[in-house]
Amino acid sequence: MATGETGFEDVTFDLISVQYHSLKAGHDYGQYVRDAENAGLDDVAAFFREVMEQDSARARRCHELLRNISGTEQGGPATQ
Repeated sequence: MATGETGFEDVTFDLISVQYHSLKAGHDYGQYVRDAENAGLDDVAAFFREVMEQDSARARRCHELLRNISGTEQGGPATQ
């Protein structure tokens, strides 16, 4: 979140937001995979699986970064 929007920089919020949206999208992609499979579109289903894996990796990376900045001043007021 930009400093101008809240009055301060909060990297923790930004990481949590990216993590949440990655996990939410991953959940939704499961339905997309099933829809493509039911339509007999294996290449489309494979694409959705690939995107789901990318979001899962993104969520894991956010988790690692959140753990790294926890308890530091680097993440903004929420980490103190």
